[in-house]
Amino acid sequence: MGALKGLRVLDLTRILAGPLVTQMMGDLGADVIKVERPGKGDDAREMGPPFLKDSDGNETETAGFFLACNRNKKSIAIDIGSKEGQDIVRKLAAESDVLVENFKVGTLGRYGLDYESLKAVNPDLIYCSITGFGQTGPMAKKPGYDGIFQAVSGFMSVSGYPDDVPGGGPMKVGISIVDILTAYNACIAILAAVRHRDGGGGGQAIDMSLLDCGLAAISHFAQNYLITGEIPERRGNGGYGGIPSQSFACSDRSIFVVVGNNAQYKRFCDAIGHPELFDDERFCDGPLRIQNRKIIVPILEAIFRDKPAKHWVDAIDAAGVPVGYVNNMAEAFEEPQIKAREMRLEIPHPQAGTLPIIANPLRFSATPVSGYTAPPRLGENSDEVLEALLGMSAEEIAELRTSGAIA
Repeated sequence: MGALKGLRVLDLTRILAGPLVTQMMGDLGADVIKVERPGKGDDAREMGPPFLKDSDGNETETAGFFLACNRNKKSIAIDIGSKEGQDIVRKLAAESDVLVENFKVGTLGRYGLDYESLKAVNPDLIYCSITGFGQTGPMAKKPGYDGIFQAVSGFMSVSGYPDDVPGGGPMKVGISIVDILTAYNACIAILAAVRHRDGGGGGQAIDMSLLDCGLAAISHFAQNYLITGEIPERRGNGGYGGIPSQSFACSDRSIFVVVGNNAQYKRFCDAIGHPELFDDERFCDGPLRIQNRKIIVPILEAIFRDKPAKHWVDAIDAAGVPVGYVNNMAEAFEEPQIKAREMRLEIPHPQAGTLPIIANPLRFSATPVSGYTAPPRLGENSDEVLEALLGMSAEEIAELRTSGAIA
């Protein structure tokens, strides 16, 4: 009973950004049909280690990377290089509301599977293309991966420590953040297009560029540059807001503190046992603390190193000042709040018995996200989809399999 129940999505994507879009829609109740290459499937299936282990502890051929973005889908293995395979995709597109693809610019046009071709068989089709640089511009046909877009967009330039400290310089975000942000933006775009279509506006093409999304995500840093012409300074784990707003190493592990205003700063100083830092004329208000950042931060670093993280978190939290542990993944999943929100779930899996997953973070009162299904095996649903959706007989399906058009 998800919010998108009744919406059919044809998924011609692989790796990360595209599959995340369709997984999100599947989580919300859409019927997602994932088209994969016979024999190999989505490249993400092999992008390990790590690989999933079966219930006996033996390693399978399914990478964790694939498991992260392909639940709540059906898999059909189609050779889109064959005429028969192209015909099947066209027929599936005619029965779908949305098509998502992330091939290089022009690739699907060679197969008659581009937007203009499929628009002829389904004028209401919403066709979302996700590419590195977009459908237009001098770099449109170039390949690229997340790190390239973090670099070219300027994302790396605002991450990392300043050049004048050890290890300083532009830093890539650890995860494939531009892929993930592009996926979320694509979901917004698709749902906006569905709304437009349902209002009588018909289908349309959506052109999503990872480079565009990477630049847009720099947000106020980019806007500040546009109105000042000043290149944003990298501050490592320090923020651009109030002071302090950064991580601090304690005697055992690190914490992160954000003091957003003068009232919080006073309570913070009392909580750490140094009320004189509030009375100090160099630090008594926000602009002065920012101006004297290089003086106050070393003072605070020395204070925090003296005691364990729990001591400081308890004291600062009791004062009503935002604070938290700097967690690794194991520690994050042990956080009481994350447990209370049930962000880690176990779902059935045909090989592993159960599969731990990260829950969808969207929470609805009337249409909750529920009923997760494991990422499908390659071609697991080929017969089911062709029979139920296209009305093909067992004989017709067998012929297609013999010809190599499907698997």
